[in-house]
Amino acid sequence: MLMFRPWINHVINLLYPRVCAACGSSLLKDEETVCLKCRYALPKTGYELQPDNPVAQLFYGRVPFHAVASCFFFSKSGKVQHLIHELKYKGNKEAGIFLGRQMGECIQDAPLFQGIDYLVPVPLHPKREQQRGYNQSLMIAQGIHEVTGIPIGEHFLVRAVYTATQTKKTADERFQNVKDIFEVRRAETLQGKHLLIIDDVLTTGATLEACAHCLETIPDITLSAATAACAGG
Repeated sequence: MLMFRPWINHVINLLYPRVCAACGSSLLKDEETVCLKCRYALPKTGYELQPDNPVAQLFYGRVPFHAVASCFFFSKSGKVQHLIHELKYKGNKEAGIFLGRQMGECIQDAPLFQGIDYLVPVPLHPKREQQRGYNQSLMIAQGIHEVTGIPIGEHFLVRAVYTATQTKKTADERFQNVKDIFEVRRAETLQGKHLLIIDDVLTTGATLEACAHCLETIPDITLSAATAACAGG
């Protein structure tokens, strides 16, 4: 049976070609998810090493985050946008895990992100998660976990209210859209812990702020946030 495996793999590749999630070109035999050319070209921010970086400043006076960082710059029609699009709308879970691994490599030795007890992916409402088939932030968290070993606390925060997508909403509409829609579960487990909230793209910060306001009621909690991408660059 083993002698037929190369032939079967060849047929599978013809029917379902392996392509780069960032540029769409065919992947070489030893490449996975994103081609080597794109891996080197992805625009990293370096924010994980900068306490007062632009995304951290976005939350000044709003949320007392210990640290905030985004791994990549997001630009229209850029490689990172293609990766996020593959993750959110094309069913490509591996794109999220890849982004998470990249994030994990960024933060694992960064002083600001030491001592994290749990990764907390921004939750989807069950209806939205059923439509998509998975939570994209959880896929990213899984990639971070693979690199850092930090456990994932996917059930600590839930989205109790179904809301419309944030796409094309103004900044104020985004804040109103996510206000008071999250709830904490097993809060007693989180007392004195350092949580890292995980999301895909940071724009206005409305979703992260809503999550943080829900979690900051827990005694002695420390909150940080990290996203795969942010605007700029």
